[in-house]
Amino acid sequence: MTAWRNPNVVSFAQAVSRFVSGKDTPRDFLERCIANIDKKEQQVQAFVTLNLEAARKAADASGKRYKAGQVLSMVDGCPVGIKDIMATSDMPTQMNSPAFKGWNSGQDAACVYALRRGGAIILGKTVTTEFAIGYSGPTTNPFDAARTPGGSSSGTAAGVGAGMMPVGLGTQTQGSTLRPASYCGAVGFKPTLGALNMAGVHPLSATNDHLGVIGATLEDVWRVASQISLGVGSPGFGFLDGAAANLPAPIKPRKLIRRYTRGWDETDAETKAAYESAQQSLQDAGVEVVSKTDDPRVAAFEAAMERDIDSALDIVAYEMQWPFQDMVARHGDAIGERIRGLMVRAQQITPADYLAMLEKRRAIRAHAMELARAVGADAYVTLAASGPAPQGLTHSGSRSFIVPGSWLGFPAFALPLMAVHGLPPDLQLLGLDRQDGRLCAHAHWVMQSRP
Repeated sequence: MTAWRNPNVVSFAQAVSRFVSGKDTPRDFLERCIANIDKKEQQVQAFVTLNLEAARKAADASGKRYKAGQVLSMVDGCPVGIKDIMATSDMPTQMNSPAFKGWNSGQDAACVYALRRGGAIILGKTVTTEFAIGYSGPTTNPFDAARTPGGSSSGTAAGVGAGMMPVGLGTQTQGSTLRPASYCGAVGFKPTLGALNMAGVHPLSATNDHLGVIGATLEDVWRVASQISLGVGSPGFGFLDGAAANLPAPIKPRKLIRRYTRGWDETDAETKAAYESAQQSLQDAGVEVVSKTDDPRVAAFEAAMERDIDSALDIVAYEMQWPFQDMVARHGDAIGERIRGLMVRAQQITPADYLAMLEKRRAIRAHAMELARAVGADAYVTLAASGPAPQGLTHSGSRSFIVPGSWLGFPAFALPLMAVHGLPPDLQLLGLDRQDGRLCAHAHWVMQSRP
């Protein structure tokens, strides 16, 4: 397997010890990020808005706290990009929509509040596709400007991949965190549904929307997710499993269930070979991998997923009716064609249809948990995307490998382990409901064990 190595990595987690010792400062770290922005932003176009004056003030305040031994939290001094569907009190939240140009809620989303309170540096707002589901923005892939960065968390992933920041926030309703992380050679984390507070994030689908984190390293991602969870909690859910300043200790998975999905039929030969090599490396290290080709129980689960997976988008469309039906009525063609089409689709779904789709999802979630128990598996493994980022900027790529995890609502990581023609597609680990910390421990082991 050709391993992926991002030459642009800027890791906050790796800098913290230098802040404590005085060998580095949050301001100097921030300035290195800004230097990369100055060098690359004209081409990558990761940001909608930058607030560098406020960022520098926040970095200086953080530096004083480190010097005094009064650090606020595990993210004190960490520059963070905020996807532009998340409210920020000091910057507009425009959602890549002309209908919201210049709009500002006047307050921070819960996730932004938790990060600010912990001393994180809010660097700016990153490009999103329209309302995180519509047409793409101007962002390009940091490794090939002719390719998409993925969506909808386009700017966050591209900014991290380009070394403009160590970590940023995204969302995932279907594929919007793991796919761009994969295309941009970053670590992506989609927690269990509801584990991170979504208040102040523009809604799409209440039973599918996840707050996600994209970062340079697994530890950067885990620190930010943990600070959001411990800093503000999640009403009715509680806290992210395993949330802490440090990564869970690495744990080798005993057994993984391989997922093919229909995405395998979209995957090119080189990416297939890279995946097979990555899986073989796991097996050579003593991890058992079971798939539909050698266990009929896995085959039955794959068939059930493929039978019902298309209802995932119907659930999203139905749950989008508020506020998007009203937006279409008020703003007309200022709302993009894809969103208008989803609202037409939603009108064709009856309440009985919606209830039936929810029941299908409940059944498949139970099936996934039972299968893992029956075969003794710790998690599922597959690709995070069907290959490297495709050419062009209008289409943000296939979601086939990642929609199942969003539909299930289970935690998942995209791990930058493979290289195909010098570009990354990530490996995906999909865990079990509310076992985020355990999955992170397995991801930690996988990352440590890579060639």
